[in-house]
Amino acid sequence: MIKVHSYESMGTYDGPGLRLVVFLQGCPFRCLYCANPDTIPFEGGTQTNIEHIVGMAVNQKPFFGKKGGVTFSGGEPTAQAKDLIPLVCRLKEEGINVCIDTNGGIWNPSVEELLRLTDLVLLDVKQINPERHKDLTGHSNSQTLKTASWLEDNGRPFWLRYVLVPGISDFEEDIRALGEHFKDFKMIQRVEILPYHTLGIHKYETMGQEYRLKDTATNTPEQLDRAKRLFDEYFDCVILN
Repeated sequence: MIKVHSYESMGTYDGPGLRLVVFLQGCPFRCLYCANPDTIPFEGGTQTNIEHIVGMAVNQKPFFGKKGGVTFSGGEPTAQAKDLIPLVCRLKEEGINVCIDTNGGIWNPSVEELLRLTDLVLLDVKQINPERHKDLTGHSNSQTLKTASWLEDNGRPFWLRYVLVPGISDFEEDIRALGEHFKDFKMIQRVEILPYHTLGIHKYETMGQEYRLKDTATNTPEQLDRAKRLFDEYFDCVILN
């Protein structure tokens, strides 16, 4: 059984092609800009039989084409790694491509097995600066960087994703530090710059919680172009979403 928060059919932002995105419940990070704060608590969600999800994926498989498939997001899907393993195995039996969208902050034998089975990892690196990462997420980034190194060392392809938040993750020194850290990685297929947005603010209001970045403006075109130019100095696969 898997604790599912929600689904998105025909998703185009969470991996290659058209995808069924399964948002799982529960995440140890507390990202200030989280657009899905309702997925953070480990309480909640719907206990779902894995064959139900396999059935959904098989029904949508004709729309996936050569690149599409299923992406597990959240929340943090590796928090349910042990229960995800048989589900991913079943999807692979059906010839369905599987992506895991993860912050890389959890590591145990089940996570390692899960990532070995996964076709593509979408690795969300929130901040390369350890102090700013902790301020942003409430956690260290050390395991995230170790997870990236494991993916590289074990030949597991991944996309590096980076949310550009003004005054938090758009410092030139941090972007350059990230570039220097990852520039020689061979398994990075794509670097995605994700503009900061405030689409989840209403969820905080509904939940009676304060959105702590309410005074943070969204990116200007100039800020996005500047960040793209910086990333381009280190990678030849940068996409500005």
